[in-house]
Amino acid sequence: MTTLYVSDLDGTLLTRNHNMSPFSADVIQNLIGQGVPFTYATARSFESARKVTAGFTPRLPVIVNNGAFIVAPESGIPMFSAYFQEEEKTVVASLLARNGLYPLVYSHQNRAEKVCWVAAEENEGMRYYFSQRVGDKRFQPLASVEGLYTGEVFYFICIGEREQLLPVYEALQDHPHYQCILQQELYRSEYWCEIMPKPATKANAILKVKEQLGCTHVVCFGDGLNDLSMFAVADECYAVADAVEALKAAATGIIGSNNEDGVALWLQQNATPLGSNPHSIAKLL
Repeated sequence: MTTLYVSDLDGTLLTRNHNMSPFSADVIQNLIGQGVPFTYATARSFESARKVTAGFTPRLPVIVNNGAFIVAPESGIPMFSAYFQEEEKTVVASLLARNGLYPLVYSHQNRAEKVCWVAAEENEGMRYYFSQRVGDKRFQPLASVEGLYTGEVFYFICIGEREQLLPVYEALQDHPHYQCILQQELYRSEYWCEIMPKPATKANAILKVKEQLGCTHVVCFGDGLNDLSMFAVADECYAVADAVEALKAAATGIIGSNNEDGVALWLQQNATPLGSNPHSIAKLL
């Protein structure tokens, strides 16, 4: 049996301060060096994830933007991409407009990633998000909705009160063309409504990496509702101690919290290197 190990980042592998503890970074770097097939699956973009995981060097492709992209770790080149079709993009834009919502729109424009929003419609939750990513070159505030949906769009985020966002979630939660997640922001009161193309899930991305690597077993770690899809396809799945109850209910077991190095400790005690298995990590690089 060859096992692929996949961890969420925020709330799972990262501490409450949105960084990795030196202990977790050292453990994971050592395990990677021993040939343990480890990667992460996160809602963050590749650049944002790379900054907060600077304590170790991934060898496997990483899963970002909730599964919209599988990215080669050294070059940053996508190996898999999921974008909205023009009609799908228009449907979301119309739905948000009818509900008086102004999203953060993630897109690629002339090969560069952009995050656009209407500056006059910023709220406290959005400003907190920006404060955690000062100097991010992707950010592009706009004076109006003109140009908001330009480019190849792959991700919408609306931040606000649950009651504001619930109509959008209810309209899209079972839609055949969209993935939609409504959950409370980590350590804060506001909610996030995240909208992705239907193929963009952590589960789909993990299964692709698993197949390419030739693994027969998947072990996942998470804390939030956006981790439910990968728990559903994992052979073993572990929720950190302060995970949401729905994820705990779906978990194989509960491990220490993100502030207690729960993932690193579990991996240190249980992870198995590829060893002599003919399906080597090099196959993916």
